[in-house]
Amino acid sequence: MTHALSWGCIEIEGGQASFKDAKLYPGGGREWDWREPETEHVPGIQPADVEELIERGVTVVVLSKGMLERLHVCAETLAMLRERGIAAHVLQTEKAVRLYNDLCGREAVAGLFHSTC
Repeated sequence: MTHALSWGCIEIEGGQASFKDAKLYPGGGREWDWREPETEHVPGIQPADVEELIERGVTVVVLSKGMLERLHVCAETLAMLRERGIAAHVLQTEKAVRLYNDLCGREAVAGLFHSTC
C-alpha cells in the first residue's frame, strides 16, 4: 500500500521506501525502472513490465499513466492480462494509487506507478 504520492516520489507504506516509479505486488514492492524492457511513453507499458506481477498470482493489475497521463499501455499488454483472466485498470497516477490502496487487502492486486509526466 502506498503512503504518499507527490511529483517524482511514491512513498511506500510506513515510509519503508520511496521510489520515483514503483512496482507493487502482494507482500512487497520495488523500484520500477520502466526503461529496462525499453519501455517509452509511447507505445507504453510492455508485456515484460507486467510479467513479474503475473508470476505473483495477482488477480488485478493497476497500471498508472503518469500524473499528466503521458505514459501509454501497449495493446499487447492488456491482451496478455485479459487472456490470463487478470483484471486491468489503466488510470491517471493519483487515481491509480487510490484504487490500488482500496483494493489492497481485498484482492491479490499489483500495480505499476509512474510518478511524473
